[in-house]
Amino acid sequence: MAYTLSLLDASLIIAGLYIIKRWVTRPPAPLPPGPKAWPIIGNFLDMPSSQEWLTFTKWAEKYGDIVSVSVMGQRIIILNSSEAAINLLDKKSSIYSGRPRLYMCQLCGWDNLVAMMQPHQERFKHIRTDFHQTIGTPSSMETFLPVEEDETRKFVNRILREPDDLFSHVRRTAGSIVLRIAYGYPGQKTNDPLVKLADDVLTYFSEGTAPGSYWVNAIPALRFLPEWFPGGRFKATAKVWRESTFQLAEIPIKFVKDKMAEGKAETSFTSRLLSENMDLTSEQEEDIKWSSNAMYGGGADTTVATINSFFLAMLLFPEVMKKAQEELDSVVGRDRLPLFLDRDNLPYTNALALEALRWHTVAPTGIPHAVLNDDIHEGYFIPGGSIVIPNIWKMLHDERVYHDPFRFNPERFLGLNPEPDPTGVCFGFGRRICPGRILADASVFIACAMTLACCNIDKYKENGKVVEPVHDQSTGTVSHPIPFKCVITPRSSKVFDILGLDD
Repeated sequence: MAYTLSLLDASLIIAGLYIIKRWVTRPPAPLPPGPKAWPIIGNFLDMPSSQEWLTFTKWAEKYGDIVSVSVMGQRIIILNSSEAAINLLDKKSSIYSGRPRLYMCQLCGWDNLVAMMQPHQERFKHIRTDFHQTIGTPSSMETFLPVEEDETRKFVNRILREPDDLFSHVRRTAGSIVLRIAYGYPGQKTNDPLVKLADDVLTYFSEGTAPGSYWVNAIPALRFLPEWFPGGRFKATAKVWRESTFQLAEIPIKFVKDKMAEGKAETSFTSRLLSENMDLTSEQEEDIKWSSNAMYGGGADTTVATINSFFLAMLLFPEVMKKAQEELDSVVGRDRLPLFLDRDNLPYTNALALEALRWHTVAPTGIPHAVLNDDIHEGYFIPGGSIVIPNIWKMLHDERVYHDPFRFNPERFLGLNPEPDPTGVCFGFGRRICPGRILADASVFIACAMTLACCNIDKYKENGKVVEPVHDQSTGTVSHPIPFKCVITPRSSKVFDILGLDD
């Protein structure tokens, strides 16, 4: 009997302590709503493995603009409206600008990239300052606009001469622009090894940081698994990716330093920073190395996806192409190429470039933020340490904001009551807004303008039948349109004369 009472007493004590603990640690407000979670694993089984933005959008329809889920104890907050994102990530940026600890990033060396650094790090502040001073304003970008125009002219020449290789031409051009601006690196005509290396690293980063791609990001304990053990094979992958990441950081800065020593360096982001700081410490040189590296990572792959989607949109909405061409002919004429100096006089073409950024969301869920401290927002408790994912795809396809959002319609940004400029959303929020956004915006505009001034873009035919292209998106931090075929022809016999010889 005594044993029974002792066991009962112990059970009551344990139960009481558990109730007290729950009461003491009970959050000061309810969590945002979301799908029902299971004990221990939470919403592990609910998390999508592909096109996660579509699942998040379905949750938004049921639970609202702010949705809460958990995975193995990790709280995840999903923001499904621009208003929610601005209120948290912009207006409360002091506590919402952290980055989650993604162990795949650490294993691959990506924690050296400004996109993954914590906001309190001195390196983060230095690199953001370097970006702002060099390419962060329209005036600072003016030095590099001739590079944009020259490389885009070459691009249009190539797609007219070799239209079947459109996607490779787009990738080569985006890479060449960023490598010239970042390093003054001219690139090779074909199969440039540095462009290939950079593209590989961008592919790795997109795959390794996408929500649900590697479970070690959500379940940190997996990092203790041996490489040979099932579930630990990500470590072998990370070794390969890390080596490529560091090569991409080291090779081009050596190129710049060698050219500067020879007195032959082209003006670039890196040469500017190196020449302005002749007595560099090792830490300062590391900052320059990784800030230059981040320029390619933040600008090239995203621009590729947007320009590819522009060509797709011209196939699906030919009336838009014709209207832009009429404006270009009226303002620029057919005897020269459009330049950045013409931009203010090309409102429809400029709106077309904005619509290209909105219609195909290149970074559908951005890069996750992390909350540094507990917060209460609109009556909901958001615990410190939560991962915050902005559903940018939903924001740019929100019927409450954009009429007929799946239609490619530049006119939505014109007139007396224009719809919101998508650059306020598509380049991120708060202290994590893309530092290369002015470069990316310039690349998209000049590509759209020069291409439409010189080319007609038509649907591909197979055995006499039109092959209808489909607008769909790949999974990844950077999302590309699904490959398609098209026919590209010169608008007139004058086109090759105004383009000049290719490189």
